[in-house]
Amino acid sequence: MAELEGTARAIIKGMGVIGPDARSDAVCIMTSWSDPRQFTPIFERHAVAVHRYLDRHVESSAVDDLLSEVFVAAFRARHNYDTTYANARPWLFGIATNVVRHHRRSEGRRLTMLDSVRQDMPPDIDESDDVVSRLVLHDAIRLAIARLDEKYRDVLLLFAGPELSYEEISRALGIPVGTVRSRLFRGRARLLELLGVEGQIKDKDTPLELRSIQKGPPR
Repeated sequence: MAELEGTARAIIKGMGVIGPDARSDAVCIMTSWSDPRQFTPIFERHAVAVHRYLDRHVESSAVDDLLSEVFVAAFRARHNYDTTYANARPWLFGIATNVVRHHRRSEGRRLTMLDSVRQDMPPDIDESDDVVSRLVLHDAIRLAIARLDEKYRDVLLLFAGPELSYEEISRALGIPVGTVRSRLFRGRARLLELLGVEGQIKDKDTPLELRSIQKGPPR
């Protein structure tokens, strides 16, 4: 297990581990049931995307540890993988979503405190200042997302981050496609309501998370 965690950390630092492997994710996972080393290509193929997803939704100081947690959890659950799916990407993002969810439960307390501090911000701080205004907007989005019901937040994060399709989100979360559509629609509306936003924000400085959520649903 320590070797696997070390592999995850090596990948996110750009060191790499082995050469290209033409086998599907399903085959790699299936062969890893008897030979754990065969799970390595799953790190190699998906660690960067999962790292990027985590980096957009949790504080940067926690990303590396959470990345290791995702892949350790995936390794432990590999015997339960449905090998009829050649690509493990939705499965991994489903695990990552659970990891983010648990992390946010503790992070939410910190963001609530941050919101209280912002409300007590001295009047001489100019929020029209470009740097300050961007920081406030980013924090406001994070706080609003933290306040969303988990069932909406999970769908939104998988859409706005890795931009999974309806079918892939359905597979990642284990819910029907129709439920994905409904939660995405209701979640977007609720998030914009929490932010006090009407219509589309078209400013080029609008954080990517909000622009991604505002655009049309995945096809």
